[in-house]
Amino acid sequence: MTLVNSIFTWIMKKRMHQIELFIKYPYDVQDEWFQTLISTAKNTEWGKKYGYESILNQDQFKERVPLQNYDTLKPYIEKMLSGQHNVLWPSEIKWFAKSSGTTNDRSKFIPVSEESMEECHFKGGKDLLSMYCNNRPDTKIFTGKCLVLGGSHQINQLNADSSFGDLSAVLIKNLPFWAEFYRTPDMSITLMDNFEEKIEKMAQATIDVNVTNISGVPTWNIVLAKRILEITGKDNLLEVWPNLEFYFHGAVNFKPYREQFKKLIPSDNMYYLETYNASEGFFGIQDQPNSEEMLLMLDYGIYYEFLPMEDINKENPKTLRLDEVELNKNYALIISTNAGLWRYMIGDTIKFTSLTPHRIQITGRTKHFINAFGEELIIDNAEKGLSKACQETGAIIRDYTACPIYFEGNDAGGHEWIIEFEKKPDNIERFTDVMDQTLREVNSDYDAKRFKDMALSRPKVHLAPDGTFYEWMKSRGKLGGQHKVPRLANDRGYVEEILKML
Repeated sequence: MTLVNSIFTWIMKKRMHQIELFIKYPYDVQDEWFQTLISTAKNTEWGKKYGYESILNQDQFKERVPLQNYDTLKPYIEKMLSGQHNVLWPSEIKWFAKSSGTTNDRSKFIPVSEESMEECHFKGGKDLLSMYCNNRPDTKIFTGKCLVLGGSHQINQLNADSSFGDLSAVLIKNLPFWAEFYRTPDMSITLMDNFEEKIEKMAQATIDVNVTNISGVPTWNIVLAKRILEITGKDNLLEVWPNLEFYFHGAVNFKPYREQFKKLIPSDNMYYLETYNASEGFFGIQDQPNSEEMLLMLDYGIYYEFLPMEDINKENPKTLRLDEVELNKNYALIISTNAGLWRYMIGDTIKFTSLTPHRIQITGRTKHFINAFGEELIIDNAEKGLSKACQETGAIIRDYTACPIYFEGNDAGGHEWIIEFEKKPDNIERFTDVMDQTLREVNSDYDAKRFKDMALSRPKVHLAPDGTFYEWMKSRGKLGGQHKVPRLANDRGYVEEILKML
């Protein structure tokens, strides 16, 4: 296994030269992909509608093709689901990543072409390993197996040739045979529909395996880890898997989970790497150790545009190219991809933390914010407020959500938070005050509305009993996979549901 490990790490490091190339020539690489995408799709139904044949540059593309979201592309995707070809993309689309979306309960079916699977998703998986091997030359991860907590897989009944499932399930189903050898547990368990049964079987199947690395959404990995410790009677995961050295994660901000993982894996040598991998594409990888920034991956068959958040509600807002963006400004991410998503607003907001190379942080969702009173509170603000409050009061957060409290009579409005703690704060009032004060420091609009409680009063915080969010997600049929607790909402729907449970 040591020889195999050495060969694999050498192969992974070779890719670093190509990564260095797009870091050095970012605009050329993006322009090349733009031209490739347009010429490849010119004879599709979509390409003919918008005259891709005669589009010569990115400005013409923006003029002709309006910004899209799932609802505007849905009629085309439904044709593809029913088996029609050459609609948004010329190659046959056999797979769809089912995404619930985080703003409502309607399912979305995101096309996954052969090209996007190979040139984007799988390439991203190889690259995160390349970066890890580059940063940790003495790694031994290939001497053991990767524990993958995937989603569930179902067959799309609309068409015998088409299948859908969570993105992780689609990718697992299409992995090359050698990758399956390095994964645990086997596919029959990984792709189970019943999440609670899956956790039980995964725990039983992996406790005696030499697990060297883990991947998945932090929320659900913690559920699995706790069950494993219950079964084994061990205090932490290193007592179960002594060679565990690497955890790569995505889908949610890792900050609220960091302290929990330190308890589960008490080692300074444990390496954490964040990825930005969505159903629509693989966008970013944390390329530096001990940094929360991610390198924007520019050669994955995706052409990027960036919409300044202050322009998001304008009628025909102007998007920016990669060479026009500025540091530390909030942008909605717009993508055109080798699976036929065109000028597609995926719903995430990012900011650039570096322009040479282009590194980003996810700041939230275009629809996940609270702005009932002009306070424009985004997830990035919320995470900073909660993080400082935890520091000051010794708390560890498991999950949370928040929403506005509307004006009533002469009372000011406010924000209502439901927080489930792994470790409760030593003083909940102090926790609330520190969070509130930090929000005022990081968000001037929030601060202005909080002045003398004129528009916003002090936040109202509910302590949720253990298991509240798990039971709530279960009641909504959203356990496991890519499902995640909605953090902020501009209406009271989620909070009211949870308050009824409490």
